[in-house]
Amino acid sequence: MSQDYYETLGVGRDATPDEVKKAYRKLARQLHPDVNSGSSEQFKHITTAYEVLSDPNKRATYDRGGDPLGSGGSGFGQGFSFDDIMDAFFGQNGARGPRSRTGRGQDALLRIKVDLAEAAFGVSHEFKVDTAIRCTTCGGSGGAENSQPVTCGTCHGHGDVQHVQRSLLGDIRTSRPCPTCNGFGTVIPNPCAECAGDGRVRSRRSMTVNIPAGVDQGTRVQLAGEGEVGPGGGPAGDLYVEINVNRHPLFTRKGDHLFCNVTIPMTSAALGTRLDLPTLEADVAAVDSKIEKTVPLDVPPGTQSGETIVVRGYGVPRLRGSGRGDLHVQVIVETPSKLNEEQRELLTRLAELRDEDKVEGQFSSNHKGVFGRFRDAFK
Repeated sequence: MSQDYYETLGVGRDATPDEVKKAYRKLARQLHPDVNSGSSEQFKHITTAYEVLSDPNKRATYDRGGDPLGSGGSGFGQGFSFDDIMDAFFGQNGARGPRSRTGRGQDALLRIKVDLAEAAFGVSHEFKVDTAIRCTTCGGSGGAENSQPVTCGTCHGHGDVQHVQRSLLGDIRTSRPCPTCNGFGTVIPNPCAECAGDGRVRSRRSMTVNIPAGVDQGTRVQLAGEGEVGPGGGPAGDLYVEINVNRHPLFTRKGDHLFCNVTIPMTSAALGTRLDLPTLEADVAAVDSKIEKTVPLDVPPGTQSGETIVVRGYGVPRLRGSGRGDLHVQVIVETPSKLNEEQRELLTRLAELRDEDKVEGQFSSNHKGVFGRFRDAFK
């Protein structure tokens, strides 16, 4: 016997079984043919050494100078199971064990539509949802009345079955879920007629979700434990309610701010005016009569078309924080297209008084240089 098994594994002659196992496990990870294609012979050597030193009888024979393998062969495949290799890699012979019939259910997603005012100020929304619930007939056990799960006769309660395949490296044993019990280790001889042994059934139910103030398009509200009940009547997952906001006829939302346009005649833009601007609160004023429906909007004299007036604090309440955004109102100045004789005379007289009866116009390029754009950025 030219091979020194202790030297092959790199352990001393007084090494404990755990030390032998640890040394083999380390070398097997490095020299396994699936990891290192050129190490088949070395892998066979360390495997033979492990077979001898891990067996108390063979180790004692070897220490006395005898032949622990009898025939003097390599020993691989002669009583040495691939389970030992699996144990070296995974520490548990590759066995899965029976899995539980009870598991957590999946999360569910539901999309609902709300108005802009409801998203801004919050609302309680009722809806119907179709999910799996615990079977009321069997209570989630999956069995009929007085019927209990029994040990599977195929896997004998292990939940998996072993398959042995011959190869150049010896007997390769693999573990697969038992086809009879699907890996549970038990079977239900008399399943519940309502849920067919699953422990859950589909049902439509009514729910109410409290939508907080300030939610926006795509915001998801989580309802813990209101999703799908798990197999075997296991705990339910969560239900996520995704908010879709309907388009508003007046306001456009960007973040916490609201935007709208107001069209005024050119005389009001020139002289200045005050308007009653509708607020988003007007959409919910029918519910609460104390809510103000409008807010005064002062248009200063000389306002140009396209200018924006900001009304502070009339935007959308902040979802995470205090306060509200602002309401941005863009002014559009309307030029009259039809004038009667008296109006035309008045405008002509105004143009003469302002020396605007003969206007040459002021033309300029739309192109702005670097310094021009830099200057406008700070205006």
